[in-house]
Amino acid sequence: MIEQQRTILVIGIGAGDPDQLTLGAVKAIRRADVFVVIGKGPDKSALTDLRHRMIEEHAQGPHRVVEVDDPSRDRRPMDRSDYAGAVQDWRARRADVFERVLREEMAPGETGAFLVWGDPSLYDSTLGILADIEARGSVSCDVEVVPGISSVSTLAARHRIPLNQVGRPVHITPARRLGDVGQNDDGDIVVMLDAHASFTGVEGDDVWIYWGAYLGTPDELLVAGPLAEVSERILSLRSEARARHGWIMDTYLLRMRDAADADRTG
Repeated sequence: MIEQQRTILVIGIGAGDPDQLTLGAVKAIRRADVFVVIGKGPDKSALTDLRHRMIEEHAQGPHRVVEVDDPSRDRRPMDRSDYAGAVQDWRARRADVFERVLREEMAPGETGAFLVWGDPSLYDSTLGILADIEARGSVSCDVEVVPGISSVSTLAARHRIPLNQVGRPVHITPARRLGDVGQNDDGDIVVMLDAHASFTGVEGDDVWIYWGAYLGTPDELLVAGPLAEVSERILSLRSEARARHGWIMDTYLLRMRDAADADRTG
């Protein structure tokens, strides 16, 4: 007898506003038998609490919530090769946790769900880790992805600007690669995963920044203006917010001033 596959729903839940759940995400939540919630410690309990509220509001029928601790990760400043190794080690340990949950907490034929911040396809490890588990061959799953509203889309919406200029590209990069992307001035740059305020290393009086933190939440912070003029204000806000919350998630767009002026004048 062939064992039924487990179905895994990887559901994008938006950047923090419960109203950013799409109809597709709500329908997916209603299908799930088991929700896997990844705890990130007391400092980031708000992220876990939001997921629990979404489950309570939208789940239907009998369901279970399995909460697991996220493995620790080495976040010290390091060069590119050491960073890749640290991420690979963290992903392997995270895969061990996910694999145990899928094997021990989900029966064959059941549907499980991961509620992923933003959009699962943009700088999130869940899909890659599930692929790693599938390659191990110990647990077979049918993975379905429900896209969500990313922090990048939310950033542009909150600042009431288009994300792109006419006929020009948009580069999306983690902060550690900002220096590489910044060598190419053909387009704008969206920066994510910036733990060290990398925008302070960007030179030029013609650069405009659109910055946002805790996007979509009651704690949302927004700043826009010439980078040279607002950089210190952003640094102060980041420091105060990190001290108050114990963590910060921010995203920003860097754009040449002439295009930023066009944003403001329409």
